[in-house]
Formats: sequence, C-alpha cells, structure tokens
Amino acid sequence: MVAARITVNGEEAPIAPSAPHTTVLDFLRERGLTGTKEGCAEGECGACSVLVARPGVNKPTDWVAVNACLVPVAALDGQEIVTSEGLATAGAPGTPPALHPVQEEMAVRGGSQCGYCTPGFVCSMAAEYYRPDRCAHADAGTDADADAEHGPNGFDLHALSGNLCRCTGYRPIRDAAFAVGTPTDEDPLAQRREQAPPAPVATEYARDDSVFVRKDTLAETLRLLRERPDAVVVAGSTDWGVEVNIRSRRAGCVVAVDRLPELRELRVASDSIEIGAALTLTEIERRLDGEVPLLAELFPQFASRLIRNGATLGGNLGTGSPIGDSPPALLALDASVVLADADGEREVPLSAYFTGYRQSVRRPGELIRAVRVPLPLSPVVAFHKIAKRRFDDISSVAVAFALDVEGGIVRKARIGLGGVAATPIRALATEAALEGRPWSAETVEAVAPVLREEGTPMSDHRASAAYRSAMLGQSLLKLYARTTEAVSS
Repeated sequence: MVAARITVNGEEAPIAPSAPHTTVLDFLRERGLTGTKEGCAEGECGACSVLVARPGVNKPTDWVAVNACLVPVAALDGQEIVTSEGLATAGAPGTPPALHPVQEEMAVRGGSQCGYCTPGFVCSMAAEYYRPDRCAHADAGTDADADAEHGPNGFDLHALSGNLCRCTGYRPIRDAAFAVGTPTDEDPLAQRREQAPPAPVATEYARDDSVFVRKDTLAETLRLLRERPDAVVVAGSTDWGVEVNIRSRRAGCVVAVDRLPELRELRVASDSIEIGAALTLTEIERRLDGEVPLLAELFPQFASRLIRNGATLGGNLGTGSPIGDSPPALLALDASVVLADADGEREVPLSAYFTGYRQSVRRPGELIRAVRVPLPLSPVVAFHKIAKRRFDDISSVAVAFALDVEGGIVRKARIGLGGVAATPIRALATEAALEGRPWSAETVEAVAPVLREEGTPMSDHRASAAYRSAMLGQSLLKLYARTTEAVSS
C-alpha cells in the first residue's frame, strides 16, 4: 500500500503522522496554512472552506468548495486541494504574488474588516468563479428587475450561503462577488479544469489503534463491512465530522464509500430514476437539471452549497435522522432504497425503511446503494421548510407535497413530513382525506386540520409542538394558494 499523500497548492505532502480522524482543517493548520480557520467546527460558518478537484459536470474537473473542518484528511488520500494561500499567482523573483481576481475584488470593495472569515469567503467565491456554466446575464443584478441572488456576471450568491461574516456586512461582499469577471486562458486553475481530477485510490491508513479504509469496489467494501460490523461508513462526513469535532467521537474503523463507482451512477429509465447513494447533492442537482421538480425545490433549502458539495442522499437516509430534509421529499416521491450487502441486494419502500428514532431496516453490513424514484412524477409539488434560518439550518418542520390533480379532482396525494415524529413519516390520514375530493378552497380548509394532527410533534429549542402542528396546516393552505396563483397567472 502506497503511503497516504495529498497535493496541497501543487505540492505533495504526506498525511502521516496525523491520526485517521484528523480533519483537513487541522492538517493544514499544522503545516502553517493558517488561512483555513476554525469557526464553528460543524460546517455552518465556512471559515474553513477549501477547494477540491472533483469530477466535473461540464468539464473534466470542477473546483468544489468544501468544509475542511468536517472532512478527514485521510479521505483526501491521493486528491488535490487548493487553499486561500494557493489562489494567488507567483510573481517575478523578488516580487510578491499577484492577488487572485476574487481576492482583488474583496480587497478593493471593502469585503473584509477583521478578516477572519475572508479566506473562507474567497475559497467559496473562487469555486463559483470557476464554475464552467457560469455566464453573464444582461438583465441580472439591476435594481429594478434583477434576480437578487444572481449577479450580471452569473455569480450565484447561493455559493456563499454557508459562509458567515459578523463584522463586514454582506453588501460589499456581494459587490465583490458580482464584480468578478471570467477566468483568463492563462489562469492555471482554469486550465486545470481541462484535465481529469485525481482518480480515487485505495486507502488503508492506520494510526493509534484506528484505521481509515477506502476500497476500490463495492464488493470489496461489502466484504469488509461483513468482517467489521462496528465500522462507521462515511461519504461526505457532513454528519460524522460533527460527531468527531463536537462530541469527540472516535471509531476504530472508518470506511469511505464516497468514490465507489457503483454508488455514483445516475440512471434515467422509462419507469424510474435511480440516484447513486454517494453522488453529492450538488452533483444530483446539476445532473438532473430540474427533471425532478420536487428535488429542485429541496436542494436550495438543504443546508448550504458547502454542505451540498459533500452531503449525499445515502448519508442523509443512513443517519435515520427525523429532521433530515431529504426524507420528506423522497417519501412524497414514493421513493425506495436499494440496500446491498455481501449476499446481494433488496429494495425497500422508503415508507417502510424507518423503524424508530435513528433506526431503520438496514442490517449490519448493508449499505444504501441507490435511491429509486418511480415515474411518472406527480405534477403538483412543493417543499416547505420551516426554520429560523432557511438556508444552512435544521428544519423545525419540513413538508413535501406531490399531488396528481385531474379534472379538478385530487386523484393521488403523497405528503412527506419531517420534524413531527421520531422518524420521517407519510401524512397518511391527510392523503386519504384529499384523494377523490375537488382541489378547492373548501377541501383544503376542511383537510388542513387533519394535517395539523399528523405525527407526534414535541417542543424543543427550535419550536413548540403547537407551532409545529400549526405550520403543518398552514403548509397545505400555502400549497393551494400557490397552485391557484399559478393557474390564474
């Protein structure tokens, strides 16, 4: 086994002697790259963001921004990253490096005061700067009719949804984002997009009685999980990284599945769409390109771009959390999960997958290989997320709707709920109350109280049980109001 190494700003560095649980953030800071900061240690502030070379959607390589505080450095064995220090271009001998265009705009437009958050903003902005399909829009960014979230240069402000600043204020940062141009042909990081990213490498990195393992194939991984049922399985580490940082959890064996080719396929057939469990949410969003409207509504509200660049559907479902954002949408889509172990595969409807708080039918040694969404899709859909901070926050309540309305009658209703029970659930009583009835104000007003009674909501620091119940009823009224507005317009 070749010694684990990582390429940082163009130079190879050994991962040893770092422990297998060491994050990319700590690895970098131990080597003097202190532009990468720790703010929250749980993926909410973006002060730690760095760029990683990943398989591209429109070019061989995409520069993807991730939270370095969550990713184990062993997970990047053989991979290539760029930090804020690596963005500047070397000058002539004896002269300082030339600022990167993003750094230049942040400087001249006053996008930094104390500077603590600035390197993270710069890396997230650089990822958007290098996004291959970013293009200028003549009517964007104006005061009158602009999309406030997109600049005239095509810059999507959602790229910064995971970055926080407490002193500068966001207006000058937005100004800097909307002022950056396009990469030049001489830009080395732009040129790098034309070449394939580093291929995944098999990894077995052991230190201090713990080991981080990445196998080449799904079959090898499943055999390992049979031998090590105690292993922690990770993809983007957006959940496990928090456990390591905040709760000081350690694992004797961590198995990475994020680069397994068998878990990274997206297939569209005549009767279903199969989404690989290890595709990141960003990859799914860009590959589907709106083909599943309910998921298109979900993705912008699922945490931040930094998180979506690492998080996966397999991970979100695998944790079994009752407040994950994807389960309600997938329940409304009548999705199923494909579970695989060393003996074969089985398909389980998502409605039968969850068995209790963070519990499921998944057996020891089993992985979620894929999520299947049946076709055709229901045409009336919506995803409502109720949270104090709609982006990059945990939902108090999440409601997903998928309705078939034909001739003014609700022929089929599927409603997924999160945050109102020990597991994500279907609103079965509400579905039954809607089906066969006119899609009308009278029906909605009669059925909204039924939806308010679904689940067993509890009171906690995010919301009271009464508030959660009230939001359920309001969500149905909101759905009807929006569908009638769409018809009338």
